Amino acid sequence: MSAETPVCQLLERQDADYRGWWWVAPPRDGWLEGGEGCLVSADLAIREAWLARGRAALSPLDNFEAEVPGAVLFWPKAHALGEWWLLWLCANLPEGTPLQLVGEHQGGIKRVLKVLAALGLGCRKLDSARRCSLFETRTARLPLEPEAVWTQFEAEGLTLASHPGVFGHGKLDDGTRLLLEQLPGHLPEGEVLDLGCGDGIIGAWMAREGRTVTATDVNTFAVEASRRSFLANQLTAEALESDVYSALDGRRFSAIVSNPPFHQERSIDYGPAARLIEQAPQHLLPGGRLLIVANAFLPYADPLERSFGSFRVLADDGRFKVYLAER
Repeated sequence: MSAETPVCQLLERQDADYRGWWWVAPPRDGWLEGGEGCLVSADLAIREAWLARGRAALSPLDNFEAEVPGAVLFWPKAHALGEWWLLWLCANLPEGTPLQLVGEHQGGIKRVLKVLAALGLGCRKLDSARRCSLFETRTARLPLEPEAVWTQFEAEGLTLASHPGVFGHGKLDDGTRLLLEQLPGHLPEGEVLDLGCGDGIIGAWMAREGRTVTATDVNTFAVEASRRSFLANQLTAEALESDVYSALDGRRFSAIVSNPPFHQERSIDYGPAARLIEQAPQHLLPGGRLLIVANAFLPYADPLERSFGSFRVLADDGRFKVYLAER
């Protein structure tokens, strides 16, 4: 199979032996998934796709011991996250391990030169095509540890953990704030689900109000951020990696509350939000409620109508809408 994405098309034409290499934070691409090497990704959906094909796949929070001849880092849209991956690779691979960095020009791959220089890492350009560039460096011992990238901030009377690449990094999103304003009087008692938990602000707010909370996210860093947020506020809540409802084993809740994602890197992707709405009735108790906030332009009215028969708009500030649907 030929490579499907521009970054992988650039890699496909390299005269390089990638056997045993790590592919770090890549996009979905059949050429990559059918080739050699091991995936390292914070995206559960991508790891599960690799595992389904019998390929090795790791989370960056896994414990591992392996001989790694080299690694390719796919530079992410969030540059601070790319910098974290560099710190992590330098901390976990032997000094001098070959490291390639690839990305699209629109995604800011050219900024890698300044990032590497600031870290004291040498660099040379290997190739450029398909509006992408490929650079090469080697790992080195750095004075900054990956753990140092974790930060905290305050919002809604809560202390929240934050990591680059997690939604709302370092601040409370305006849509989430509008959703939280609507929860009093509309959030039922019982066990509730914070789906797409991010830094854990919604789950922590609900736990503080006395609900039994399960928080899920497809992103490893988001799940860890939520766990740290719950701990920082001395709240008891469960946080799980889950691709929408994949880890919930048919569990049902009195409410599902979410600020669902609609971006995958720079592209709009309605898939997770559509599955969240379509499958919500299967995960709600009779009379259970779905409460979501979304950008006002997003087309969620039709799927809500199809899945629930009716819904209400609890708030609309021109930028965001808060929807309520009841099973």
